[in-house]
Amino acid sequence: MSDLDLTISDRIQHKLDDLTRAERQLAHSILENYPASGLGPLSALAKGANVSVPTVARMVQKLGFKGYPEFQSELREELKAKVKNPIAKHDTWAERAPSEHLLNRFTDAVIDNIRHTLGQIEPELFDKACAMAADPERHLYIVGGRITHTLAEYLFLHMQAIRPQLTHIQSTSNAWPHYLLDVNQDDVFIIFDMRRYENNTLKLAEIAHEKGAKIVLFTDQWRSPVHQLADISFSSRIVAPSAWDSAATPLLLVETMISTVQNLTWGDTKDRMEALEDMFDQTKLFRKFT
Repeated sequence: MSDLDLTISDRIQHKLDDLTRAERQLAHSILENYPASGLGPLSALAKGANVSVPTVARMVQKLGFKGYPEFQSELREELKAKVKNPIAKHDTWAERAPSEHLLNRFTDAVIDNIRHTLGQIEPELFDKACAMAADPERHLYIVGGRITHTLAEYLFLHMQAIRPQLTHIQSTSNAWPHYLLDVNQDDVFIIFDMRRYENNTLKLAEIAHEKGAKIVLFTDQWRSPVHQLADISFSSRIVAPSAWDSAATPLLLVETMISTVQNLTWGDTKDRMEALEDMFDQTKLFRKFT
């Protein structure tokens, strides 16, 4: 994949090991409030990161830009992309759409999203997030928003069969503050927040963080503001030839998490699933052919 396909955040992550100490300090400063952090004058960015102006110029070139103006121009484009509404997304794709069938174009986009996303994820962090989600000593809260509640519900439904101590919260509900009354330190919040990030979700995350809860965030390539509070973040590429973003990549991560947590807790999970199947039989929920 070429640098043109990468966000500046992606480029920084790829280059971290090649940066000097001062450049890494600058990189982390940019990522703290990304992408808005680089929209001011070069001297302001250098001062905010406590590095020299030449350090900024060198790192910008290491990221593949001719100079600071080109770097800023790309940041502005990313900022526009973060706030695009469905109509704007559709128009962007319509202008660039090649002639082949949408089924092929959409599939190619999803496969590219998956490959790129998996290339950015550290397996050790994913395993750590799954271990946190599997820990029966920690209450697990699952949070979704207006669109992402579908991913949250999917994860919640499976986790119900896997483990106890579980709560599903919709940040779009006026009742979500009630759920936070009983949050304890080291409880776990799995939060879904994709672009057009929701104010309720951020406020919920802030309160959970203040209470000492751990946050695992599923977000997009531009990263929800919740990432600044999260202990672990997974950024998925979600762009597709549609007015709507694609949920295929985050769903892949969710299903992988479900499988991992199930394996970590299989002894207890098997007992729960057998009890659940017995209740299904009693209620005749599913049709049987034997």
